[in-house]
Amino acid sequence: MIAADTPLDRTFEASWPAAEYAVAGAFRIGRGEGGGMRVSSARLVSTEWNMDDIGQAIEIQRSWGQPPAFRLSEGQGIEAEDLRAALQSRGFRRHTPTRLLCADLGALTDTPVPRVTCFAVWPPLAIQRELWTEQGIGAARQAIMARVTLPKVALLGRIEDRAAAVGFVAAGESLAILHALEVLPSLRRKGLARWMLREAAFWAAGQGCDTLALAVTSENAPALSLYDEMGFRDIGGYSYFVH
Repeated sequence: MIAADTPLDRTFEASWPAAEYAVAGAFRIGRGEGGGMRVSSARLVSTEWNMDDIGQAIEIQRSWGQPPAFRLSEGQGIEAEDLRAALQSRGFRRHTPTRLLCADLGALTDTPVPRVTCFAVWPPLAIQRELWTEQGIGAARQAIMARVTLPKVALLGRIEDRAAAVGFVAAGESLAILHALEVLPSLRRKGLARWMLREAAFWAAGQGCDTLALAVTSENAPALSLYDEMGFRDIGGYSYFVH
């Protein structure tokens, strides 16, 4: 789980921010502007919630033209268990269970990245934007990256003489968060994702970080296997609740 108002929690949220936020009692709601549930969901930031808070959060999301959604972390105690039951009673169902993983940078910076394999740049190059768009990370999600005020970088990976992978990293409070890592399907299973993780780690080390973290859906078995091989450990998770 990510406990509220910890370095991990603050960096995780600041590294992928909503366009704006509103508060409804115990919930903080993001205005996503089409950027996905990570930035458009309501999340519990206090244990003192009530049914009116849920209704207010739903109304705020609807006023923004986005479907009501809540993001619940694992292990938030009886308050979260009661909240799950309350949401389910209103027709919400669990969606997209996600794991949170982290690795010490030392496990990723022990091998240099081969020359011209990976690059770390900002702002993103046109080819990076094109690759993200091809993989479903369009203008709304790329706008999230532009909003980040933390130190940040766009990764580009090359293999077989062509651009084949992209990623986004932001750093804060001695840890870096990796988002939007994508490798072209036709060029997967060639080791490029491993080099991208190492490139992210080297960049993070240069920012004074000691940890690299990321989120991955529980159903993404190939990615989970890769991260396990690369020394990442599971530190909890969260799920969305949607109608």
